[in-house]
Amino acid sequence: MTASGSLPRALISLSALSGGARSAVAAGGAVADLRADAFGHGVQQTARTVTDAGVGRVVVDDEMIAASLIADGIDAVVDGDADIDSVQLYGLPGSGLRPAMVLTGRMLSLKPLLAGEAVSYGYTHRALTDTTVALVTGGYAQGIVRALGNRAAVGVGASRRPIIGRVAMDVCVVDLQSADADPDAQRGSEIVYFGGGVAVDELSTWVQATGMRATELVAIAGAKAVREWTH
Repeated sequence: MTASGSLPRALISLSALSGGARSAVAAGGAVADLRADAFGHGVQQTARTVTDAGVGRVVVDDEMIAASLIADGIDAVVDGDADIDSVQLYGLPGSGLRPAMVLTGRMLSLKPLLAGEAVSYGYTHRALTDTTVALVTGGYAQGIVRALGNRAAVGVGASRRPIIGRVAMDVCVVDLQSADADPDAQRGSEIVYFGGGVAVDELSTWVQATGMRATELVAIAGAKAVREWTH
């Protein structure tokens, strides 16, 4: 079992969720789709937040979840259609709203990579010049989809840095594109996969690279991450 300290973190903004819900209600929506554990954001917290913001009813996965929410005074059903666009509700690409989820990882180690050397299994990437790479938390078992290798980037401080080589089960490799010391690139430093900083729109790249919908991607990544809710 993967220890929680080696998992990505899903930082979920309740104010962003509330803003998405208010926007949807103002546009005439009344019923929100909160299945797939609220698309990775956590069904209980999401349900409370969006109904406080004016959503009238939520659709959930099963009767047990519905009963729990009903006990909290929330109108929850397992059948029926939602008229609120989940892209808008969660601030996903194309909504024009602030993303509710910021997915982050952590640098486990750094090492030099010399020109011509390769990384990860299969050697799908070889360094063109001397550089420094970081091994970061998050692999395909945590929803960092294999197709993102050599195609997506992460936020490292104020810079976007590419994911290189094949994504492994629990980790991936990021090219820091420098052999020099960087205050934002140290063992234990945070990287941002999507939703915040310079990687705020990176989920769009994930959609293009994988062919999956943004709702699918956040549902998978959010379910596998350690969730933290902020205001």
